[in-house]
Amino acid sequence: MANVRRVEDLDGPEAWYNSLPIVTKYWFTGAVGITCAGNFGLISVMNFIYNFDRLKSNFEVWRLITPFCYLGGWSFPTLISLMLLVQYSKTYESGSIYNTGGGGGTADYVFCLVFGAVLMMLTYPILAGAIAPIFTRNLTFYVLYIWSKQNPTAPTNIWGVPFKAQYLPFAYVAFNLVMGGAYMDLVHGLVIGHLYYFLVDIVPALYGKDILHTPQFLIDYFGVGAYVPPAPQPGMERGQGRNVWNAAPGRVNAPRDPAARGGGGGYNWGGGGRPLGTQ
Repeated sequence: MANVRRVEDLDGPEAWYNSLPIVTKYWFTGAVGITCAGNFGLISVMNFIYNFDRLKSNFEVWRLITPFCYLGGWSFPTLISLMLLVQYSKTYESGSIYNTGGGGGTADYVFCLVFGAVLMMLTYPILAGAIAPIFTRNLTFYVLYIWSKQNPTAPTNIWGVPFKAQYLPFAYVAFNLVMGGAYMDLVHGLVIGHLYYFLVDIVPALYGKDILHTPQFLIDYFGVGAYVPPAPQPGMERGQGRNVWNAAPGRVNAPRDPAARGGGGGYNWGGGGRPLGTQ
């Protein structure tokens, strides 16, 4: 399990930021950058929302990413949403055995996020009257739900109220409902999270069929296990007598056949995990 620590455990914000797992780091960076750009008026928020017609007719491909990063206008709930994004993503990424045939690791987590994001965009027309075309909280709670199903007895809490992990997603929905906040985007994420969990964990265990597999190109890029970015090493550039940075590939293990898995009758998800809802 990666050692992902809190801000107060490290020597300042920069050290905390550098300690984040790779996918969480990029998601957090995108969320901060896009949310700030919208709130400071640098870019119109309308350019961030999911709009299939503009995507198709004007080839505005950034709309495949920005709806999963914009958090909303400046407010306390926006800050809380950003904190939850980092907390849940880093907990899942650093503490779960998210295996869809690639041996577990960053490649599988990327595939998990892409699967959820694609289904959210495909199902949005059905819920267009109930949710906004912004899916950041949807994707956050998608990740939370999958983690809670894999680690049902892990201790968690909301504002000091303890829960087992299996009840945490529903406790958040109930909390938003009682406080008069939006909750359908959370439900959207939970439903798609359950579908992912069902296809990856339940179907192989009950029916002996593997439906979802991490694409080989993701395994080839990230390797097997948690991705470790290449560490820069000083070297000599030929003929120039000065140091340059030569980086080795960021692999942790050699890729293997994504359809292969050890044992029989489903994936070994493990039982460990990190408590959610705690700082």
